[in-house]
Amino acid sequence: MGCEKVREYLRPMNLEDRVREFEESSATVEEAARDLGCEPKLIAKSMAFKTGSEAIVVVIAGDGKVDNSKYKALFHTKAVMVRPEELMELVGHPMGGVCPFAVNAGVKTYLDISLKRFETVYPAAGTPNSAVKLKVEELEKAAQNFAGWVDIAKGWE
Repeated sequence: MGCEKVREYLRPMNLEDRVREFEESSATVEEAARDLGCEPKLIAKSMAFKTGSEAIVVVIAGDGKVDNSKYKALFHTKAVMVRPEELMELVGHPMGGVCPFAVNAGVKTYLDISLKRFETVYPAAGTPNSAVKLKVEELEKAAQNFAGWVDIAKGWE
């Protein structure tokens, strides 16, 4: 269902045909890079965080890690990941399939500047064995409830 939900969401933008499903898991950066035959840094990993009683999704490059001090300075709270058992309820996608498309109402999406150095990236598509190939500009336009670009990743510079 998750992949179909994402395809439906991407259909009005004519991007639904870019969704790929795999036999094996693509839930981690390494697995997704293997399945896609690309470098891990090109995987656009979506991470869900709690901000009070709500959730946000932040998409960063596959070679980046969240810098807790940058996160706290921007969002005025400690970086607390949504627990796997809460992902469906708060975000709308399972662990390994979190993406910035077809998320639950009110979930804001942010893109990290670590993605801007690439032309094309591969975010998940709603399931732990899917991905979608998008140009970074397409990702920005397709990200649901896009709230802006942020600088919270480290280790990719």
